[in-house]
Amino acid sequence: MDTRHMRYFVALAETLHFGQAAARMNMSQPPFSRQIAAIEKTLGVRLFERNSRSVALTAAGKHFLGDCRAVLSAFEAACRDAQLVASGVKGELKLGFTMYAAQVIVPKLVRLFSDAVPDVRLTLEERLPIDIDELLVEGRLDAAVTLGNPTAPHLQTQLLARDRLRLIVHAGHPLAAAEDVGPQALAGERLIAAPASIVPTLRLAIGAYCAAGGIVPHFALEPRLQHTIIRLVGEGLGVGLIPQSLCSDLGEGVVSRPLIDPPEFDIVLCARTASKNPAVERLFDVAGRLSF
Repeated sequence: MDTRHMRYFVALAETLHFGQAAARMNMSQPPFSRQIAAIEKTLGVRLFERNSRSVALTAAGKHFLGDCRAVLSAFEAACRDAQLVASGVKGELKLGFTMYAAQVIVPKLVRLFSDAVPDVRLTLEERLPIDIDELLVEGRLDAAVTLGNPTAPHLQTQLLARDRLRLIVHAGHPLAAAEDVGPQALAGERLIAAPASIVPTLRLAIGAYCAAGGIVPHFALEPRLQHTIIRLVGEGLGVGLIPQSLCSDLGEGVVSRPLIDPPEFDIVLCARTASKNPAVERLFDVAGRLSF
């Protein structure tokens, strides 16, 4: 017996009239009556008491009606859910992001996405830029907000914002009072920056900026995280070049100064080109409405 037979039974149980129930199911009465008889034979119980004038549910029939309604309701909900998941408005989406996007971009994106598709459960994971590409390829992330990488043709990307580097120094450093800072001012300074193996885009940008001023950068400390760089600068252990988006809340003892012709870099939303998660397309649609 399947859901089709349950619908036959429910039609008769609700109308208690063979002719009306058959019409509801778009059948003539004789084959409909045979279907009801077949259901009772399969179950081995009488579901209806009937005579030439009336039809009534037996005790077993009344109980079976409740169960059938519950099964049919669950089945219909499952069908709707499958359709909603396929259209990207229900399901789950794993979104990675770097700390460069955590201050402003990710909160705004999550708000818009949650409002647009509230039935998609969003899982957020903060990751290092170097890890995000691998996690996307492996399918452990569905999408990510990270630094732009022009050498990743296997990813579809959408520009979200453009950031730029800014100098941070201890409040007592001579450059703390500078109106702006050029690359020559970094000569002899102890630079604190994440290694190229962790954040290649930023490390290359810092190296190129120093080279433009004819200096060779002295990388004194190489922590993995930008927040660690800020804390080390706060201890007077060197200076840092970090994204402007991280300079709004540096804490006591650290100040930021603008660079002359600062290097710029893209913050993008990316996902595998061949992503099979329909919610990814919804995320990209929502991201197109962001403005900074």
